[in-house]
Amino acid sequence: MALSGRSKSKNQFFFLFSLLLFIASCVNDKGNQTESQPKNSVELNKISVPDFNSDSAYFFVKSQVDFGPRIPGTKSHSACANYLVAKLKSYGLNVIVQNGTVKTFDNKQFILKNIIAEYKPDLTNRILLTAHWDTRPWADLDSINSEKPFDGANDGASGVAVLLELARQLNNSKIEKGIDIIFFDIEDYGQQASDNRFPQQEDTWCLGSQYWSKNPHKQGYFANYGILLDMVGGKNPVFPKEGTSMNYAPEIVKKVWDIADRMGYGSYFTNDVTGETTDDHLYVNTLGNLKCIDIVHYQVEKHNYPYFHHAHSDNMDVIDKNTLKMVGQLLLELIYSEK
Repeated sequence: MALSGRSKSKNQFFFLFSLLLFIASCVNDKGNQTESQPKNSVELNKISVPDFNSDSAYFFVKSQVDFGPRIPGTKSHSACANYLVAKLKSYGLNVIVQNGTVKTFDNKQFILKNIIAEYKPDLTNRILLTAHWDTRPWADLDSINSEKPFDGANDGASGVAVLLELARQLNNSKIEKGIDIIFFDIEDYGQQASDNRFPQQEDTWCLGSQYWSKNPHKQGYFANYGILLDMVGGKNPVFPKEGTSMNYAPEIVKKVWDIADRMGYGSYFTNDVTGETTDDHLYVNTLGNLKCIDIVHYQVEKHNYPYFHHAHSDNMDVIDKNTLKMVGQLLLELIYSEK
């Protein structure tokens, strides 16, 4: 039987009504499904790691070098200390200058300045980041003018520069963990084994870190771990697993080197292990009872530091922005990934 015009219109109405209900039901189901997916909310809440600014870090290296060699007891040393303190304060960190009297192996007495900067000092979950800011008084490993000072662009200034840039970025971050930055003084005024001008003495290096480790800036100070940066701005760097670090804090070495590998830096942060060396982290471990490792440029095949170590060639010509970027980005990744 053929349908009349009125019946056809009525049936068309019910068809369209049913179709609209079906579409609405699909939309609601899709909406409910989206609300129940936690993955999207996790992605939205993820904190992205900022880019480390290598231009800024390079500027901080040059700013230190422009003061001249930062030899204890000199005007350059004093002026650079004032600069570092002012910079750290300008980034909103709580700054403490620790003064102490020490005697060097050549029977000279100096007042050291350990420069300490605290980010969120009230938090107990803390990371310690360190470098030394002084320079050695002599280029004693150079064949020319070995009794004269050198710039110390990499040996001293590079580690400080990376941490200054990190401090600048902390100022704008929302990281809920405590971070302490310490620039140790009078690290590089030690006695070489070949120096017979004075009787050989123990523990003549790293006087600033020795002093702080015995006299921390806060009673009962504790950090989960520490990282020392030494010569971290040179061209073609190699950062093997340093022996003292492996002896006292192998798990921290693994943590840092695993992150470096995941970031694509495995060819620079190698699995070679060096002999144990004397650097600031030694005394942080032994006297300060804090696990601390050393990221340091070292040529394993030559069993020595780079050619510019304690030489006049340690100037701005050896500084590579790519190396500063790599080390700085690694530290940012580490800090942001910590729970």
